[in-house]
Amino acid sequence: MVDALWVLVGIFIGSIGGILTISLVSAGKFDDLQNEIQDLRTQRQLLKEEIFKLSKPNRGKPQPRKKRHYRPRNKKK
Repeated sequence: MVDALWVLVGIFIGSIGGILTISLVSAGKFDDLQNEIQDLRTQRQLLKEEIFKLSKPNRGKPQPRKKRHYRPRNKKK
C-alpha cells in the first residue's frame, strides 16, 4: 500500500514538472511567433507603400512651351 502511494506521488510530481516544462518551452516559441508576425506586418506595410508609389498615375504629358526660341545653326558653306 505504501509503495502504491509513493508511485502516485511520483506520478503527480512528474506530471506537474512536465506541464511546467512544456509551458516554458511553448512560451518561448509563442514569443518568437509574435515577433515574426510583427515583422511580416511591417514588411507588408512597406510593400504596400512601395506599390502605391509605383502605381500612382503619371502626371500626363507636360504642357508645351508657349514659345520656343531656336538659334539658327551656322550653315557650313
